[in-house]
Amino acid sequence: MHIEVVAAQTKPQKGNYAANLDAIGAVFAQLDEGVARPDLVVFPETALTGYFLEGGVLELARSAEDVYADLLSVFRANVTRAEAVVDVSVGFYEALNGHCYNSALYATLTGSDEAANGYSGLRHVHRKFFLPTYGVFDEERFVSRGRTIQAFDTRFGRVAMIICEDAWHSISGAIAALDGAKIILVLSASPGREFGGTGIGNLERWDRLLQAIAEEHGVFVIYSGLVGFEGGKGFTGSSRVVDPWGRTVVQGPVTEECLVRARIEMDDISLARSATPLLTDLESALSDILDLLGVVRRNTFDRTFGEQCRG
Repeated sequence: MHIEVVAAQTKPQKGNYAANLDAIGAVFAQLDEGVARPDLVVFPETALTGYFLEGGVLELARSAEDVYADLLSVFRANVTRAEAVVDVSVGFYEALNGHCYNSALYATLTGSDEAANGYSGLRHVHRKFFLPTYGVFDEERFVSRGRTIQAFDTRFGRVAMIICEDAWHSISGAIAALDGAKIILVLSASPGREFGGTGIGNLERWDRLLQAIAEEHGVFVIYSGLVGFEGGKGFTGSSRVVDPWGRTVVQGPVTEECLVRARIEMDDISLARSATPLLTDLESALSDILDLLGVVRRNTFDRTFGEQCRG
């Protein structure tokens, strides 16, 4: 089975939910005109609001159900075919039970209720697990931390979403793959930093991270990065699709809005995992790893408690 995928590299208007929703609708309209209409479109982290909102997060946060309803409305307003179906992943600030989260939702949008075939609707919400609060980042002051990383079923098989800093911790990709993910979506709003003679340091790190996630676990990685400037900070785009061997299939530019398209062959996952069965090795050792983590946790508690008592 093959899937037509698009990483929609967008530049949101900071704090303007309505305008950014319209911009997503314009992307749907553009994709509807093509010969190869996509099966899956991935938008960046905080694509509906912009990233550096700080105290404005509370005002612009929406429930996942409301965001899904808005996406469905603009999809149906911008596609010409009642039978149209597309899966989307979109980053937004979420309001839930008195908390705000940096979240991503995954939904199946249809041109009409009759086109659903059992897979329409809001499928999953991921809440950013690792919140950067250093350098230019201050997330823990304004949003709560998510508590889970998990895969979920889609019409293409199991998929997982992680958001920006999540991907900088190798355990995130491992958890997603162990939970059955064959495609990992990485939504990002990554400001350029660590400028040097060889390029943008954090962008070079992204090159290594995305390759490692894909290659180690035999998964497709679809990375969608924000572009534009907020408060003098420029986001680095570079949206891409990485295959299960860790090879970049296609990659977008650093600064420009664009649609990064690729056709991915799901059979490649089995081929890559057969050639390099690292995920199988991880699965077979998982019970011992969990035991070791328990030991590490106890040792960490003992050291911390001992230091507090001595203090």
